[in-house]
Amino acid sequence: MSPKSKILIVDDDARIAELLSLYLNKEGYDTKEVYSGRTAVETFPAYSPNLVMLDLMLPEMDGYQVCQEIRKMSNVPIIMLTAKGETFDKVLGLELGADDYIVKPFDPKELIARVKAVLRRFDSKDGEPSRQIVLPNLAINQSKHTAIYHGHPLELPRKEFELLHFFASHPNQVFTRDQLLDQIWGYEFMGDTRTVDVHIKRLREKMNKEDGWAIKTVWGVGYKFEF
Repeated sequence: MSPKSKILIVDDDARIAELLSLYLNKEGYDTKEVYSGRTAVETFPAYSPNLVMLDLMLPEMDGYQVCQEIRKMSNVPIIMLTAKGETFDKVLGLELGADDYIVKPFDPKELIARVKAVLRRFDSKDGEPSRQIVLPNLAINQSKHTAIYHGHPLELPRKEFELLHFFASHPNQVFTRDQLLDQIWGYEFMGDTRTVDVHIKRLREKMNKEDGWAIKTVWGVGYKFEF
């Protein structure tokens, strides 16, 4: 991870945004603060951040909408910020492409640890050498983030792609939902194991032909990529 990684902070409370910048600047990060969802979407392409810290409740566009718009442009990691007591659907946030979430008021040390962990996971995956997995009717290229199924590219959000790549890299091995959460979302993730079921359901819907391999449910245990 570069010490000059850029972090876009999106929060309509200027005091919180400034506080986040202060903590992150002390750790060597470059930061930019914006105070509305629409401004975040407009600023994102030019600033090209390495990570986005995104408040849930924003004027003009809420955090869920901003997350969706950013995912149309980039797979950059997103940490959602939510105030204590706010209704936050962790599964929905993760389905839309968020990588982690932090509840306000936050502990500065936990905040920095979460940021470093998310960036470390993202950087380590990007830094791995090119690896292509070729199966009947499926080719997965990790470095290019592409999956070709029956000759056509699959439109996969980053977590779905990572889940598919992980399964294909470990054929016939059984994994529990907790193990998949650890591998794909990281051990810091404190969400619900339902998100694994949701992502697998979506993968199955996109790969719905008979191919000689499949993501199988192992009842009472978890899932395996049977090949």
